[in-house]
Amino acid sequence: MFIGYARVSTAEQTLALQEDALQQVGCEKIFRDVMSGSTTERPGLSEALAYARSGDVLVVWKLDRLGRSLAHLIQVVQQLHTEHIGFRSLQILTTTILGTLCSMR
Repeated sequence: MFIGYARVSTAEQTLALQEDALQQVGCEKIFRDVMSGSTTERPGLSEALAYARSGDVLVVWKLDRLGRSLAHLIQVVQQLHTEHIGFRSLQILTTTILGTLCSMR
């Protein structure tokens, strides 16, 4: 099962673009947060991680929607890997070091 996670930083922003993209790739359930990426407590992300089961794939629109920092992103992806949950980002920019690292998998 594809499970989506969408996040915007402020209530003035909209989740519509991310939600549309996640639905188009077949996400059956989408979890959402409206809060800064630097916030450590993200209920939607916590719910998505608790909901996902072995064999599922967590899908985000862009890498920066998931991790607060590169270290946090790596930690979350390692947790998913340990639990046999896949990870997919719909947009990876390979011109950045993070994109280059992710495209090497």
